[in-house]
Amino acid sequence: MLILRGSPALSPFRLQKLLQDLTAAGLPARAVAAEFVHVAELSADLDPAAHTVLEKLLTYGPRRAAAPVSGLVQVVAPRPGTISPWSSKATDIAHTCGLTAVKRIERVIAFTIDLGSPAPSGAQLTALSAQLAAKLHDRMTQAVFPDLESLSVLFHHDQPRPMTSVPVLAQGRAALVEANRALGLAL
Repeated sequence: MLILRGSPALSPFRLQKLLQDLTAAGLPARAVAAEFVHVAELSADLDPAAHTVLEKLLTYGPRRAAAPVSGLVQVVAPRPGTISPWSSKATDIAHTCGLTAVKRIERVIAFTIDLGSPAPSGAQLTALSAQLAAKLHDRMTQAVFPDLESLSVLFHHDQPRPMTSVPVLAQGRAALVEANRALGLAL
C-alpha cells in the first residue's frame, strides 16, 4: 500500500465550525486539522517516473498551508468492502495516464485533534475516540481508523460466499434467529 499525503481537506471556516461542534458536544478539543491522504493498492512498485505522475495526479485543490496540530489521529475512510465513487474515477484516470500498476486509489481524511494537556489515556482515550468518531464520519458509508497503516483492510479481497436463503415465509422469526446464529450475527 502506497500512502501519499495531500492538501488540507477543510477550509479554516469549516475547521472552526467542526471545532465548535466538538466542544458543544462536550469533547475537550482545542484545535482540529484535516488533510486528504491518498492510499493506493499497487500490483508492482512504481518506477520514479510513474511515482511522479501519480503525485501530480493527486495534487489538486487549494494550495493553502495546513495549520500544525498534534494530538489524536482519526482517519475517516470508505467502509471496508466498498469502493467509493471518487476511487473509481481516480483509478480510471490513473489507468488512462498509463499507471497500470495502480490497482486502486482511495482518498481518506486524516483528522488530528488536540485534546489538551495532559493527553487522555487508557479507557478515557478509548471513550473520547468513540465520541469523536461519531462526530467525524457517516457510519452508513464510512469507517474510522486509528492510523494510516490500518487502511490496508480497504484493499482486502474476500472470496464471494455462496448465496443462501432464509425460509422466512415458512418459518417466520425462528428462521431469522437461526440465520443470525449460523452466520455469526447478533440480534
